[in-house]
Amino acid sequence: MKISFDFEKPLAELEQQIEKVKQMEEKNKLDMSATINELQGKLDEARTQIYSNLNGWQKVQISRHPERPYTLQYLELMCDDFIELHGDRTVGDDKAIIGGFGTLNGQTVMFIGHQKGRNTKERQYRNFGMANPEGYRKALRLMKLAEKFNKPVVTLIDTPGAYPGLEAEERGQGEAIARNILEMSVLKVPIICVIIGEGASGGALGIGVGDRVLMLDNSWYSVISPENCSTILFKTWEHKERAAEMLKLTSTEMLKNKLIDGVIKEPLGGAHQDPVAMAAIVKKQLIKELKTLKERDINELVAERIEKFCSMGVVIDG
Repeated sequence: MKISFDFEKPLAELEQQIEKVKQMEEKNKLDMSATINELQGKLDEARTQIYSNLNGWQKVQISRHPERPYTLQYLELMCDDFIELHGDRTVGDDKAIIGGFGTLNGQTVMFIGHQKGRNTKERQYRNFGMANPEGYRKALRLMKLAEKFNKPVVTLIDTPGAYPGLEAEERGQGEAIARNILEMSVLKVPIICVIIGEGASGGALGIGVGDRVLMLDNSWYSVISPENCSTILFKTWEHKERAAEMLKLTSTEMLKNKLIDGVIKEPLGGAHQDPVAMAAIVKKQLIKELKTLKERDINELVAERIEKFCSMGVVIDG
């Protein structure tokens, strides 16, 4: 097990103990199976205890794990084939958002998602998953293409936010995101949105309006990151753990507040522990949701989609 976070240290210590006992067993030709089994039992129990009781900040950390599967890996594992389409037909091809037609269980689906990088070069190429206006306009172009051919849309959300640079604002970042929210609200095909990692602010909302909005268990969804929230409220990043709790950004809290429609469980320890199993779980859920949505009248679906998002945040005194 590769340890990345402080809260996983007890697991590392138990694994080291198991490894030492195994080495002693091999070196001295002794039967240490009883000790190994006892330690393994403690490890399994500790793993279950830790990962079943993660707080908001710990889930944010897992959502950012460098080995967590990104959009392209999900598409590779879920789709029989995928044809990527490029460009917004105005400015360029934003590498932070990818999209194209893929085959999911025999049906054609338009997939759109944020893409991060695994190493420094890839992260720069993908702009750390932070899209420019042309990325959101590319996404909208692909959604309209899906609507033209009556194909459902699936979006995979994983971004620390839309790119905040001056040039992005000059090219209409706010308008591009707002336009996507408007157009997705009335798009006449089923839309499923899945937050697979980070779901920050307008960067997530730009491809986040759907008939079903789902979150992976260790993802987060919020108007602002814990670090930036801490900076605004407390003038320092040091209170990011407190900010994460205040923001109620976990999948459990989001479902409780009726801001999403469901939570997809991850393999114990996070999606990065078993990407193949995670992709299979997401695929199964998508197939189920698509089957249900395709049976619905599209005009009723659009009306319900609008009503769902318009009712969010409405408080009725009583």
